[in-house]
Amino acid sequence: MRLLLRADASPTIGAGHISRVVAYAERAVSRGWEVAFAGDTDNAEWLASRFSELSVTRLPVAPVSSLASGFDAVLVDHYGLGDVRAEVNAAGAVLVSIEDDTFGRRPADVVVDSGFTPSPRPSDGSGVLLRGVEFTALRDVVLRTRALRASRTAGSPPHVTVVLGGGAEWASTVSSLLRALRDTSLPFTADALVRGEPVLPSLVDGQSIRVAAPHPGLLDLLATTDVAVTAAGVTFLELCCLGVPTAALQLVDNQAPGYRAALDLGLTVGLGTASTLDEHSVTTALRELLSDAALRGRLAKAASSTVDGLGADRVLDAVAARLNLRG
Repeated sequence: MRLLLRADASPTIGAGHISRVVAYAERAVSRGWEVAFAGDTDNAEWLASRFSELSVTRLPVAPVSSLASGFDAVLVDHYGLGDVRAEVNAAGAVLVSIEDDTFGRRPADVVVDSGFTPSPRPSDGSGVLLRGVEFTALRDVVLRTRALRASRTAGSPPHVTVVLGGGAEWASTVSSLLRALRDTSLPFTADALVRGEPVLPSLVDGQSIRVAAPHPGLLDLLATTDVAVTAAGVTFLELCCLGVPTAALQLVDNQAPGYRAALDLGLTVGLGTASTLDEHSVTTALRELLSDAALRGRLAKAASSTVDGLGADRVLDAVAARLNLRG
């Protein structure tokens, strides 16, 4: 079985699409499939380095129509590409399309939307529809860290991780979050993973903040994190799987459905949207999360029981079945 993965990253797009296709690469390679990747990984090389470890072939960025020949399946995780089903099928492959509500939506042989509560989808002739959080594809390192956290006890002072993804333009939002965290006046040790240069606030006794760019050691940090502050994207799903009590905000428009659903399901403390962030409200929410162990316990239990991270295998099972049916 030969699988082509197509996704991009950039300071504007962020790194979430690359994180997802890495998860698919890991599970496909474990099945003995031949896997190739085509895409721009600027701003996400710390994730894309996993392709080399897996011996995944990296192809030049080119139109999907010129890449699909010789593959059994082409998986596209991209908002900017249009309807490519006809050319993928003409090349002899089935198209697997990853979408987030209306973002990245296109007709495909296998459609995946791993939202918490996917909205109704208009009929467009697509084949298999895999919809729901059980199809969330998370990297192997997340699943290993989930097992490590099972026996962990809380630290003192609590360890806080602030991570909004790979976009450099969010440094000012991180600055606001760090000020709000300081204003809780509670002790903590914090790691802020951000590109760019956030402005660090002056701290009170018992507080400390370290700043670094996103890197492969993120999951090591999350293994010891008591409270996370994050955007409602792929990293939030990883935190749910790990059972890390989380305060989340909506960073960009495509995160709106997931953010609202996470609040409705009781999986996170909501901080609002980045464009209208109210630091006083954020401080109140973070103070409650840091000081209320029962709240943290409820969030962790709800989140980890909702997201098991095994979606890549479920999707690949459906792709294999589709290929077998095709003959």
